Amino acid sequence: MRRAHKRKVAPEKAVDPRAVRVAAVALLAGRDFSSGELRHKLESKGYDAGVVAEAVAELVEGRLVDDTRYAEHYVAYHADRGQGPIRILGGLKALGLPAEIIEEALAAGPSWPAIAREVRIRKFGLQAPGSWAEKGRQARFLQYRGFSSDHIRAALDGDFDPDEPS
Repeated sequence: MRRAHKRKVAPEKAVDPRAVRVAAVALLAGRDFSSGELRHKLESKGYDAGVVAEAVAELVEGRLVDDTRYAEHYVAYHADRGQGPIRILGGLKALGLPAEIIEEALAAGPSWPAIAREVRIRKFGLQAPGSWAEKGRQARFLQYRGFSSDHIRAALDGDFDPDEPS
């Protein structure tokens, strides 16, 4: 059962570097965080922003928090869930990761046309769309999932013939 509201930390703990580090490590024990996400989480609990910045910098230096590793795992996880690079890019930007880390993680990610094709097949079956209307429907679905027009074209089979009977 969840609490109705979050409790703020006591004022004396809010500026204690040791308390901030303990809270940060406790959060990291549950899951991985980007440095910006961890900073935001600790500040929202009531810890002093300056002390939080120092604690997060120490954790980054000790490689307990690694934005590059976080971005790579984020890309792999969301690609496995059938999301495309455009949607993943938006999620990583929202977490405040630097653009160069995001670009590297997406470039090192899976084959996006192959992922788009797998997602299309999982949703619509093996047979390529038989009409323009169906092709448009499938393309919109893949676009919503975050795939570019090149990935969508590859997933819908570039040899689609509009004159072929439906």
